Amino acid sequence: MTGKEYIMAEQKISFEESITRLEEVVKLLERGDAPLDSALALFEEGTALIKVCSKMLDEAEQKVTLLTKGDVPTETTFDTEEVQ
Repeated sequence: MTGKEYIMAEQKISFEESITRLEEVVKLLERGDAPLDSALALFEEGTALIKVCSKMLDEAEQKVTLLTKGDVPTETTFDTEEVQ
């Protein structure tokens, strides 16, 4: 799968799957025995994976920020009077 194909498929793969594949790509490149064309294709796929993962992390961070900016009370006050 080329980097471009991977970008097109980004909606179909989870963050965890993307990280796992990125680790595989890195290991293949670190071995150093791939032909130049294969190494370039792996590099392209790896850079696409980095972009996909970065985008997912940015979206998650924005969601957390929105959730924490809500009107969530930081302290709950209780009525100390007995209910009759």
